[in-house]
Amino acid sequence: MSIQTIPLTVPYEKAGLDVAGLHPTLTAVTLDYSKEIGQKQHSAVILCPGGGYEFCSDREAEPVAMRLAGYGIQAFVLRYSVVHKPFPTALLELAAAVSYVRSHAEEYDIHPDRIAVCGFSAGGHLAASLGVFWSSNLITGVFGDPASCRPNGLILSYPVITAGQYQHAGSIDNIIGEKASPEQRQLVSLETQITPDVPPTFLWHCADDGLVPVQNSLLFLEGLSLAGVSYEAHIYPSGGHGLALADQTTAMGTWHLNPDCAEWFDLAVRWINRTLGTPRLADA
Repeated sequence: MSIQTIPLTVPYEKAGLDVAGLHPTLTAVTLDYSKEIGQKQHSAVILCPGGGYEFCSDREAEPVAMRLAGYGIQAFVLRYSVVHKPFPTALLELAAAVSYVRSHAEEYDIHPDRIAVCGFSAGGHLAASLGVFWSSNLITGVFGDPASCRPNGLILSYPVITAGQYQHAGSIDNIIGEKASPEQRQLVSLETQITPDVPPTFLWHCADDGLVPVQNSLLFLEGLSLAGVSYEAHIYPSGGHGLALADQTTAMGTWHLNPDCAEWFDLAVRWINRTLGTPRLADA
């Protein structure tokens, strides 16, 4: 296994963004090539930790990446720009991360059409943003061909979705400001931006989430359904917010231990294998 942190190059200037203080990184947690095992063409997942667009949570970063690697999935942690970095700063960073992984697919033994993005809380908003905007001018105006930045799947964990009635105000304010226009608020209300081009989606949330109301996920699911986008969703009756892996690996206290919710990870791996495909095996 290798762990490597890569500085990301992002063409911010094409979007008219101030580059001062922007230093996004991508940490690769990947399985090395083995002569015994051979080339596998693994799936890959790019992780977007949560933190209200104020910080990137360690609990939703490398621990999840290590778990994915244990299942034969090449994992990458995006440390994106936070704290009043205006939209679409972080979105461009995630698009650049997907483009980087796809262009280095052979190096990491990845199938270039098996790259998912996974986000937690505000990171879920970031992942879902790429899901809805990958083919829009927000991306094509900066990167050109949108295919390089297209995620093949979305994994959304208790995501922030809306800037409307059920918003998580802190996350939304950090990317568009407290005095945003109605047009800006609608732009980042992702339930209003869904088209049939959104990739297949795996989503989970707790019904009693007191920080990011479950209605965020329900609004997104309704939009996916209306657009005919394939999805798998798990709404757990209790568990609150920010469970990460929901076990001892990422728990800050007993409130983060929830065996029922912890099953989300295995369910997501099955979804990845079913939706994106499984690693290549040699013929008998």
